[in-house]
Amino acid sequence: MTDRPIRVLVAKPGLDGHDRGAKVVARALRDAGFEVIYTGLRQTPQQIVSAAIQEDVDLVGLSCLSGAHNTLFPKIKQLLVDEGAEDVVVFGGGIIPDDDATLLGEKGIEAVFGPGTDTRDIVTFIEKHPRFNGRFE
Repeated sequence: MTDRPIRVLVAKPGLDGHDRGAKVVARALRDAGFEVIYTGLRQTPQQIVSAAIQEDVDLVGLSCLSGAHNTLFPKIKQLLVDEGAEDVVVFGGGIIPDDDATLLGEKGIEAVFGPGTDTRDIVTFIEKHPRFNGRFE
């Protein structure tokens, strides 16, 4: 493992035009020492995956408030796998019912953070993730 900062792409897939939460998460991750790339609003799954690969990110954080999470999040994960980037950790947030969060987990989304989640919980998720092999201990 190199000493470079962990790189996180924060993205807003689909037609959802509300990005306050994504920006709060992006800033919290930056303040925790991660390199953060924010894609902006209304990104297609293909645009998100292309940016993730181009930026050589370790994680992709997705935010969805439109209800399209069951379609968009797994599509992005599958496109990453198809592009040989299956090691990129995908997590999400937004207005996502518990049953949907379980379904997303089965499709490779490693964590789902709902409204009101303390941003420190997202930082802890990343720091304790097995992919980073005790780097933060």
